[in-house]
Amino acid sequence: MEAAAHHRREHVEPLPVRGRRRARDSVALPIARPVTHLPSDPDSRAWLATLRSSDARTHAEAVGRLHELLLRAARFEVQRRSGTARHVGREQLDDVAHQSAHDALVAVLAKLDDFRGESRFTTWAYKFALYEAAAKTRRRAWQGRELPTAPEDWPAVAAREHDFETAETLRAISQAIETRLTPQQREVLIALAVNGVPIDVLAERRGTTRGALYKTLHDARRALRRHLEDL
Repeated sequence: MEAAAHHRREHVEPLPVRGRRRARDSVALPIARPVTHLPSDPDSRAWLATLRSSDARTHAEAVGRLHELLLRAARFEVQRRSGTARHVGREQLDDVAHQSAHDALVAVLAKLDDFRGESRFTTWAYKFALYEAAAKTRRRAWQGRELPTAPEDWPAVAAREHDFETAETLRAISQAIETRLTPQQREVLIALAVNGVPIDVLAERRGTTRGALYKTLHDARRALRRHLEDL
């Protein structure tokens, strides 16, 4: 009997993987794991207990409260960044907030064991929504827009400068961009450093990663510094 009981304890059927749902839909119960660290404040402990609860009703109520918290955070961040997306309608921005809250909810539930109690649970969870909202608002603001990555956009910056020394330096940089950088380095530098294209937007459009773009940008800046040092 002990062997059979041990087998029942060890054999746990995995929960089915669910596709992406709207924020109003339910979220699957997380698989219970051993708790190795408990936060000191009672509110955070209560959040963890209810979100890990095996009682479906308790869990669902906790998830609902968490989603409300994340949606408030996402709406705050979307509104704060709405000035960069003036062409995006209010309904679309609200949809961005809902998507952000849902994705943040999924991320928080998946990372409950990463919470170490260094801040309140609500503060920790809040950051997930802010990150998702910021990234999605940037992407939505640039959706359908052509990314300004052409090298000829750079000389216009030098032409606007009236200070002689500054203008000379900018012209030297412009020349170095044309002669010392690869086409890929020029495009990445112009897009990120000159025209302010968000790096996650550029990575998505180019089918690459943020890390690869950071490496290209670093190499471009290093080449420019070396050129200016040789002048």
